[in-house]
Amino acid sequence: MAVARNKPEIAIVGAGSLASALAPALKKAGNTIAGIIVRDSVASLRDGKRLAASVGAECVTVARADITAQVVWFCVPDREIARAAQSLAQANWKGRVALHASGALLSNELGVLRKRGASVASAHPLMTFVRGSRPSLVGVPFAIEGDAVAMRTAYAIVLALRGKPWTIRAADKAAYHAWGTFASPLLIALLAATEGVAKTAGVNQKTAREKMLPILAQTLANYATLGASEAFSGPLVRGDVETVRVHLRTLRRVPAARATYLALAHAATECLPAKNRREMRRLLKD
Repeated sequence: MAVARNKPEIAIVGAGSLASALAPALKKAGNTIAGIIVRDSVASLRDGKRLAASVGAECVTVARADITAQVVWFCVPDREIARAAQSLAQANWKGRVALHASGALLSNELGVLRKRGASVASAHPLMTFVRGSRPSLVGVPFAIEGDAVAMRTAYAIVLALRGKPWTIRAADKAAYHAWGTFASPLLIALLAATEGVAKTAGVNQKTAREKMLPILAQTLANYATLGASEAFSGPLVRGDVETVRVHLRTLRRVPAARATYLALAHAATECLPAKNRREMRRLLKD
């Protein structure tokens, strides 16, 4: 896709974890941050003022916002996107671009602004954002979907961030977001369950996390270099049914972890080079 080369003024709606990573990255890439727009609550104003100060912008509430920026990027929870767009709909949107950062929802969430003359798109970074961490956006893929003008603008902005923009079909967004959910939040859920198993072995949470880091790091390194099949190890790849039987017996003490083990072991027999598949599947079913 051909992209524009100018660096537009950008207003950010929201001051949460994503906005706190995105706004400084945009500033560093040469964009002017025209404002941080937040709800009229103590917490929102506190976070908004802190973020605005860090990027040389003004923090304003939705009620006081005067949209003058060429681009407005909505970085609020999915359930708030349409409502936030509606609350700003009375501004002059003709010729402006409105983006939202949801991985699951389509650009149509900003439909009220499209009716007011804006070109709209969704631009979602495939990255995890949590309080207390500000990841770099360099090399991060951004899935982009929406109107042609807004998509071209989003491509240019992401390239300036040194991210990796790519076009996603509207029909694929739900599956895309599920993929991202497997890659991070459900991975964390797995690690939390793993800590629960460690507890049954007499290892506390903090120690378990420390002791797991080397094997986790090597597993990710193997996956990055070799792919899933070649990085797969342990009793399933060896077809060691008796070891899996012992695991399942032991894990009766932690039912949630046992259910996770069963689900992942089933997936391994479908997706990975596990041996003794028939006997292993029989064990897992029983």
